[in-house]
Amino acid sequence: MTKVVVLDAGPLGAVTHPRANTNWEIKEWLQALLRAGCVVLVPEIADYEVRRELLRAEKPKGVARLDSLKAIGYLPLSTNAMLKAAEYWAQARQEGLPTASDEALDADVVLAAQAVILGNSSNSDVVIATANVGHLSRFVRAELWNDIRPEDCQIMC
Repeated sequence: MTKVVVLDAGPLGAVTHPRANTNWEIKEWLQALLRAGCVVLVPEIADYEVRRELLRAEKPKGVARLDSLKAIGYLPLSTNAMLKAAEYWAQARQEGLPTASDEALDADVVLAAQAVILGNSSNSDVVIATANVGHLSRFVRAELWNDIRPEDCQIMC
């Protein structure tokens, strides 16, 4: 079974920082995962979250780094993921535990849906690497990025 690590916007934003000495720990972690054989994916919804802020802040080097990270693997949005996200959005509100305001797009449920759809359609062990486990773990397996170890990839493959 293949280990697939899906990057949430927090870790994705950290690794896009263009200066090598900034966020070095997470950049080394990402490289270690890739060397160990993990499949690492940049989900389209997280790309959107990071990209919009980089564009607003006029940070072209960050945008270029984000573009280059797509080469490791990209998880595009799909109709099935958006349908599942709508279910999660409604469920969270019915339970009184929304992950964003009612007016917000709620990227967390979209990300969770992307990961669930991927896991259901492949023979993969899918986990979201995040800095905020709380919102995501209600719908999908999510772990703090630094708790996901490269050694786990070698065992899984």
